Amino acid sequence: MAEQVLIQFRADKALKQEVTEIYERLGMDLPTAFRLFMTKSKMVKGLPFEVKLPEQTITRTEAKNAFHELRKQAADIPEMSLDEINAEIMAVRLERKG
Repeated sequence: MAEQVLIQFRADKALKQEVTEIYERLGMDLPTAFRLFMTKSKMVKGLPFEVKLPEQTITRTEAKNAFHELRKQAADIPEMSLDEINAEIMAVRLERKG
């Protein structure tokens, strides 16, 4: 067995809890997930996922304004019943089957 070393680092408490819950749902603990990350990094000789800047970024204020604008637009749309929604979905499905 290879010599073991201790790796320590600081992380946001809420973030740690969230990812711990995710890994537990996948059937592993946090140390196992990090070992998996390191093993995959070794295999691909880099980060095991794509890392790049988004093509377009918006500010929080811009996002909030866009959200409010969409809500205004949606307010003008009449309400649909569940039966109407299902009928519309069925019509699209039949159209696709052609």
